[in-house]
Amino acid sequence: MQVVEPKTGLAVAVKATVKRDLTLLLRRRGEVLNPLVFFALVITLFPLGISPDTDLLAEIAPGLLWVAALLATQLSLDVLFRGDFDDGSLEQLLLAPQPLPALVLSKVLVHWLLTGLPLAVMAPLLGVMLALPAGSYAVLAVSLALGSASLSLIGAIGAALTVGLARGGVLLSLLVLPLYIPVLIFGAGAVQVAVLGGNAAPHLALLGALLALALMLAPWAIAAALRISING
Repeated sequence: MQVVEPKTGLAVAVKATVKRDLTLLLRRRGEVLNPLVFFALVITLFPLGISPDTDLLAEIAPGLLWVAALLATQLSLDVLFRGDFDDGSLEQLLLAPQPLPALVLSKVLVHWLLTGLPLAVMAPLLGVMLALPAGSYAVLAVSLALGSASLSLIGAIGAALTVGLARGGVLLSLLVLPLYIPVLIFGAGAVQVAVLGGNAAPHLALLGALLALALMLAPWAIAAALRISING
């Protein structure tokens, strides 16, 4: 009788982690929908509280859309590792034979797929309410897709550091918001240039460079932060 060896390669572990996290989060749809509902509510209510003037709305739309998306991403960071910490699976993740940076990167990927990517898809639709010029919709979506991935990676470092704290939400915000500033500047700047009819490629290239830098450094920082939080 032939014994089938269990598959324990890195690719299998990453695939299993992504599948597990997607399944768990889709069962808790409220946690997935909260950032998207928050984003939609802010953009919907803002014209009512400021002014219906289309010129004014178009002028503030790039910054408003980006700030709202940043805060919406922040809402879902606290639960990134919280469920695994509560049920004990986070310790198993640290003891796994596969590299921890690769495993946490797969968890951040799930966070981006369920938060950042939907925000990037929603943003052009909500941009219509802010009188955003049609020529800037593609730049808005691309900038948010690139920027939100960086936000997820950076935010995961703070989430890993505060996972063991009972009420770490405020501390998490204080840790990661200053690090979000470059992404916010270049992201909103790309949309602003597109609104004015200029070339947004340099801003998008800088967002891509920030994402590449975050992909190289953040997984190792997240892994180290988790070890500090769990082991002390």
